[in-house]
Amino acid sequence: MKNIALKFLIPIIFIFISNSGITQVYKETFAHTFSIVARDKNTGEMAVGVQSHWFSVGTLVLWGKSGVGVVATQSFINPAYGPNGLQLMEEGKSASEALKNLVAEDPGKDVRQVAMLDVKGDVSAFTGDKCIVYADQIIGDNFSVQANMMLNDKVVLAMAEAFRESINLPLAERVLKVLQAAQESGGDIRGKQSAALIVVGPEKVKDSWKDKRIDLRVDDHQNPIVELERLLQVHHAYDYMNKGDLAVEHNDMKSALQEYGAAQKLFPDNLEMKYWTAIALANNKDFEKALPIFKEVFIADENWRELTKRLPKSGLLTVSEKDLQKILKL
Repeated sequence: MKNIALKFLIPIIFIFISNSGITQVYKETFAHTFSIVARDKNTGEMAVGVQSHWFSVGTLVLWGKSGVGVVATQSFINPAYGPNGLQLMEEGKSASEALKNLVAEDPGKDVRQVAMLDVKGDVSAFTGDKCIVYADQIIGDNFSVQANMMLNDKVVLAMAEAFRESINLPLAERVLKVLQAAQESGGDIRGKQSAALIVVGPEKVKDSWKDKRIDLRVDDHQNPIVELERLLQVHHAYDYMNKGDLAVEHNDMKSALQEYGAAQKLFPDNLEMKYWTAIALANNKDFEKALPIFKEVFIADENWRELTKRLPKSGLLTVSEKDLQKILKL
């Protein structure tokens, strides 16, 4: 069987021809890239990270499900590897078995690059013979790094070394280190445009919206890994904010202040984080600390003063009318 890639079309069209004529015609999305699938042996978390010189690379390359596994499908992407791989792993097949089965059924396997990792730490990868050089993969303990259309043959080795050397970092930060190492060692021969990161947990979740612990995408940026790193820090900051909001709901102002304080350390210029810190302080009767923060926020944006008027009715601001007026007159 012979395949012909008509590379002037986007997405690419593959035509598979047999002796009896055309047997199959289908389109493929073009996403040459470098990526990692990995698992933290201590927490059981699993992650996938990617960068490419292609718009919105995270849309089709990265797949993951808590308590099941993660998938990276790239080169000339067959998106079905994502959901089908996760389904096979959820049904009890190892990552190695799932990938082997899917590759065997794929007539375009020569141009695929895929990696899968399951919740037990089994990991497998496949790089088709016709992936554009430099194309390679390295499978290690609870991880696989893979790349195609790289500037040189050092990229994948640098990725593996970065993962092994960053063992003391949280998994998301380790993945970032791997992506940074790939870029610094040469990266995609075309340059850089988009990046993405997802992290899922070791246990299945009942609520689908809780499935991804981290889900970040940089669809179009001059320095996508730098931006991805910034977004990860913002994600951590808002994680603290969410915990603070939950503490407020339970009238635990001490915990709320601790969580809001941690958030501000990560994102010190964010007005909303300052504002809700002030609200927590006011509810805790600590006006000496709350009032200067309210004043700073109101000067920056009057809408926060208007919002403050509305909070007592919802029960989010539990101060007396006298103290409320003191805040509003700042």
